[in-house]
Amino acid sequence: MSTNELNLTVQALLDIKNQIAELQAEAEALTDTLKGAMVERGEDTLTGDGWAASWKNVNSSRFDSARFRRENPELAAQYMKQTTQTRFVIG
Repeated sequence: MSTNELNLTVQALLDIKNQIAELQAEAEALTDTLKGAMVERGEDTLTGDGWAASWKNVNSSRFDSARFRRENPELAAQYMKQTTQTRFVIG
């Protein structure tokens, strides 16, 4: 692949990433609008023609690994494993 083709490919990729960021921001704004309507109506669920949206608290339990490592460093070390990841960065 020539340098010119690489430049065009990178530019196309960066353009698409910018479009994705813009669409994500637009989706967040629309989501906020729906949440605002729920607050205004005092409802946690909205329904329409073929869709439903809900905004509710969900409780979950998660293991606090940071606290476990802090309070039990020797035991935590026995269960640690090394991993390797490949990272692609462009900008």
